[in-house]
Amino acid sequence: MTWPVIEPAALPAPPSDERLVLAPLAPEHNERDHAAWMSSIDHIRATPGFADGDWGSDSWPYAMPLEQNLGDLEMHWREFERGEAYAYTVLDPVTDDVIGCVYVDPDHSGTADVMVRSWVRASHAGLDDRLAATVDRWLRTSWPVDSVRWPGRTITR
Repeated sequence: MTWPVIEPAALPAPPSDERLVLAPLAPEHNERDHAAWMSSIDHIRATPGFADGDWGSDSWPYAMPLEQNLGDLEMHWREFERGEAYAYTVLDPVTDDVIGCVYVDPDHSGTADVMVRSWVRASHAGLDDRLAATVDRWLRTSWPVDSVRWPGRTITR
């Protein structure tokens, strides 16, 4: 299995449709990102991939101040720029509100090229399966990967 180190400028254009738009997660999204996940902690914890045991020892989400969230977004942005991991914010195409996030990481289990997790805020729970299916299709058709793993989730194709 091979992690696809891709220069940011060479990454396939992220998907969008009438209900969601993906864009690289960047510090500029801090306030909207923080509002999205802070309002949905219990919902995210119940989302496949974020339950205890689905993915390592990550205990996120947990309440944190806006300044700490900014530090996390800066870390995700540096990983993105270095090709170490790729985090995408999910935006509402009408309001530009952050409605979710997608994380594309190396799969350290050795069973796939990439490991993916996604969440949507509680107010947009109906988009959860659509987002996962859209991202899965994008990764399998546009990225240089042979296999994709979604911890705790089965993708309907």
